[in-house]
Amino acid sequence: MKITKIQTQIVRVPANEPLAGGPAQPGATREFVTLRVGTDAGIEGIGYTFFGAALTSALKSTVDALGALAIGEDPLRTEAVGSKLRTAAAGSGPGGILTLALSAIDIALWDIRGKAHNLPLWQMIGGHRERVPTYASGALMRTFPLEHLMKAAPRLAEQGFRQMKTQLALPGETSPAIEVDRIRRLRESIGPDIDLMCDINQRWRVEQAIDIGSRIEDVRLYWLEDVTTADDYQGLARVADALVTPVCGGEYLYGPAPFRQMLEARSVDIVMIDLMRAGGVTQWLKIAGMAEAYNLPVVSHLVPEIHVHLIAAIPNGLTVEYMPWTFGIFEDVPVPNKGELAVPRKPGLGLKFDEAALRRYAA
Repeated sequence: MKITKIQTQIVRVPANEPLAGGPAQPGATREFVTLRVGTDAGIEGIGYTFFGAALTSALKSTVDALGALAIGEDPLRTEAVGSKLRTAAAGSGPGGILTLALSAIDIALWDIRGKAHNLPLWQMIGGHRERVPTYASGALMRTFPLEHLMKAAPRLAEQGFRQMKTQLALPGETSPAIEVDRIRRLRESIGPDIDLMCDINQRWRVEQAIDIGSRIEDVRLYWLEDVTTADDYQGLARVADALVTPVCGGEYLYGPAPFRQMLEARSVDIVMIDLMRAGGVTQWLKIAGMAEAYNLPVVSHLVPEIHVHLIAAIPNGLTVEYMPWTFGIFEDVPVPNKGELAVPRKPGLGLKFDEAALRRYAA
């Protein structure tokens, strides 16, 4: 089998909050680069990538350029194709747009592999279990008023979510006292039995993370996420060592190599892997294997429609982030049931682009 063509497109999807009706910014959108990879066997694989922001057009151009280099290659040889493309673009560095573009291609190749063998992705790469926990994300943002959060969080629990994530490091005038009060009141609104995570998005200094983190240990957070600068591995390790609350991190890291640094420094208790920044399915699995060697669980970042496969496939998969930002471009997507996602049964990713949506949201 040979790759014969590629096709990319930029789509802009409305940036709403569908889980609990959070405040929306009029006209706001999220941009994605979609990819189709055709073969001489008539099998088409799909992929996508994002986080280009103002550079989305440059990201699309990078996917186009790398895809052109993949034409004529065997799509089942994911390592060979990936090595060729990384070598061709070696001067551009191991992260950023290059890795995001490689991810789209790698995802599409795994979709082709699954369709060629009539197997879903999760089964090809391990098949550890058929259902995985999932947590509601994006509905309890730091920019939303506390009054909204107090209503939205119980609403998520009513929908069956047993896990949900909020954020601290609040915008505008804030203080440790304000931060502590907000998270305690949110905990009160859902009771003690819901797993509550909290994302800081790298906004605290190390001493702030230790100070505020220690004040809220009675809230019994499931984890504190990205408490300080992502590549301050020693600083993260200081926080993880000081707190009883587990520290989660990794979503901002590109490719496997930084994870080695993070794991060797014992920076986190829970490893979060972003599929796009990892470099696709191939590299994601390598990072998950490293985490397993350190006896650490793995959680996902965004794209639950693919991460359900990955978390279900590995023995140290913990939970899937359910933030349905990408759902608007697909026909069918995984839907939570009592706080869990069932693995897809269709071959490959089990996904199909919604053609009408791609036309409607075309940039």
